[in-house]
Amino acid sequence: MERIFHYHITEKEAGYPIRDFLYKKGYSRQNIIALKKKEDSILLNGKWEYMNCRLRPGDELIVKLLEERSNEQILPVDLPFPIVYEDEDLLVINKPADMPTHPSLNNYTNTLANAAAFYFAKQGISYTFRCINRLDKDTTGLTILAKHMLSAGILSKMVQDRTILREYRALVSGTLPQKCGTIDAPIGREHASLITRRIDPVNGERAVTHYQVLKEYDTFSYVSLRLETGRTHQIRVHMASVGCPLLGDYLYHPAYSRQPCLTDSCALQSGRFLQPTALQTFSCPDTQKESLSARNLPALTRQALHAYRLSFLHPITGKPLTFTAPLPDDMSALLTGSSL
Repeated sequence: MERIFHYHITEKEAGYPIRDFLYKKGYSRQNIIALKKKEDSILLNGKWEYMNCRLRPGDELIVKLLEERSNEQILPVDLPFPIVYEDEDLLVINKPADMPTHPSLNNYTNTLANAAAFYFAKQGISYTFRCINRLDKDTTGLTILAKHMLSAGILSKMVQDRTILREYRALVSGTLPQKCGTIDAPIGREHASLITRRIDPVNGERAVTHYQVLKEYDTFSYVSLRLETGRTHQIRVHMASVGCPLLGDYLYHPAYSRQPCLTDSCALQSGRFLQPTALQTFSCPDTQKESLSARNLPALTRQALHAYRLSFLHPITGKPLTFTAPLPDDMSALLTGSSL
């Protein structure tokens, strides 16, 4: 992947050392160190210069970002790679279910990184995988891939500064305590587990989730959620902590296992259980709600969580960008009562 930036220095920008000018453009210290190691990657008026050289009005600074080779540890594999948006600096992908983001133990060739490697290898383009908002294996929806170090650094800082709006849609058991609200509860690792998380007021990291109930059904609710922070399993843990774990969540919903199952009553009849791993008290008050529980609905084999909307400023142009991805078939079928 190659990207070349031409900066024409204005009166306002003059006087800054090259290094400080690049910092202001979003380059990190690590970016600048990497660029300095490559010949002709930073040129001032067509020539190499020291980074402390001060810029003058009318100067032309050229920065060449070049990926010389792809990561050999990520094998190119022809997998689903639904592109929502693409330009010279980033991709937005609608990630399918059952696809981890990065390779890991037992998941070496079925990940989003493998799909991206195949996409660029097919074009003969070297590419380093840089995912900005990682999604869990079974969470569907929008995720951003940066195409080079500059866009990756700027987008990662946006995540850190909480300027990327991330809205999720979920189906949760029972009814939430309010129609809309905020869950502000620190999340930490479950004791003796590398995967499971829990509410941990003592050692956990601050985690904030805003929610709004879109519709209530007989035994579950359709909810919009917005992340203020981005902890591992944040939505799943927060929903479980208020007694409304996600449908299909085999980690945090005690009525589900890895086998397909739809509702609490279905799990009770089948005897499929996991021990609760968080505060879980289901709430299904006897009120007038649209009932879907008696219909022939498809079973869920994953947590009912979808990254629905992303809004952010383009890392290079500053242009506002907003993307949405429709609900996947399994979640849509639950809401409409149809079968797949």
